[in-house]
Amino acid sequence: MSSTPRGERLIIALIGNRNAGKSSLINAITGQEIAIVSDTPGTTTDPVDKHYELLPLGPVTFYDTAGIDDIGDLGEKRVKATRKILYRADIVVFVNDSTAFSSAELSMLARIKEMNIPTLIVFNKLDLHQVPESNILFCIEHALNSISVSAYRGDHVIAAKEMLIAMAPHYLKQERVLAGDLVNAGDRVILVTPIDLAAPKGRLILPQVQVIRELLDNDVVVTVVKERELEYALETFRNPPDLVITDSQVILKVAGDVPESVKLTSFSILFARYKGELDTLVAGIRQIDLLQDGDKVLIAEACSHHVQSDDIGRVKIPRWIKQYCGKDLIFEDYAGHDFPENLEDYALVIHCGGCMINRMEMNRRIIEAERRGVPITNYGLTISKVQGVLDRVLLPFYG
Repeated sequence: MSSTPRGERLIIALIGNRNAGKSSLINAITGQEIAIVSDTPGTTTDPVDKHYELLPLGPVTFYDTAGIDDIGDLGEKRVKATRKILYRADIVVFVNDSTAFSSAELSMLARIKEMNIPTLIVFNKLDLHQVPESNILFCIEHALNSISVSAYRGDHVIAAKEMLIAMAPHYLKQERVLAGDLVNAGDRVILVTPIDLAAPKGRLILPQVQVIRELLDNDVVVTVVKERELEYALETFRNPPDLVITDSQVILKVAGDVPESVKLTSFSILFARYKGELDTLVAGIRQIDLLQDGDKVLIAEACSHHVQSDDIGRVKIPRWIKQYCGKDLIFEDYAGHDFPENLEDYALVIHCGGCMINRMEMNRRIIEAERRGVPITNYGLTISKVQGVLDRVLLPFYG
């Protein structure tokens, strides 16, 4: 379970006031003492992730967060960290201690509704309090699922767990595909995987591994080469391959080597579709042609890494865009889970492939950009656009 990629885990965030029983509820749901429990308000100061196998869904991550009613300068920072967790959440478990909703709770519930995150209201401490009628009416009025439990005694915890499973986004119950629907059993696919300074020593990157595994599961014959060996590999084939998938960084060379009659796309574009928002990201790519001098472009990455001299997001993409546009642009980058609050300052967001975050978190970022009127696209589409091969790499999906 621990080896499951972070981007493939259902993420469940527990949100609520201090001492509402969020940590106790995690322990009750998992049947394990995995979260620290104390009667002292504010025991959980920062978001803490806990892994668990929630059958039949599979591996999930519970996020135990700081109380949203925390006070003071430090408390405000903790609440801000809790809000950031919402961008990663597939489901929110909103824990109330069976007292009337506070202003902090109502404000957070409004934010969660605005972000359209599936939410389960858990009225905890059934052993101590009866749920106020005003809370029940609020849930009915806003069509929120709710249940009363006692995390301390275990009352109705199993029912709460079953409600969580039922609320899981439909795509988690469906088989998602990267490239399996583009080919048939027995087809031959070439994967082009450059080995540069950014390539991890002794292994392939996650998108390449996932694509290889899916193709093998579909009984496809897979050939993996570096870009320098691609031309030779094509010459050794009796017939052309059925599909070529390449790292976006060498898309121009690969497009020149691969016959026009052969389907061609990139790992990054496959992952844009895998995360479910290819159409939106394709629409966002049009903004590149509209950029003006002085515009700010956000380079957003889902994971932190050591920056190399030829870093794709910080070096290559800005250089290629400037060459394509001929404009004096300002590039800023954010890594990890950070997404700037001043998103409106940017004329365009260019996101990485998102292989290290789950579909919901990627969608949260896309939704937030759309809500604020900022076009968003991704690395693979951007590179294909500025290299002049965008129509070709999209043909397997829109042809």
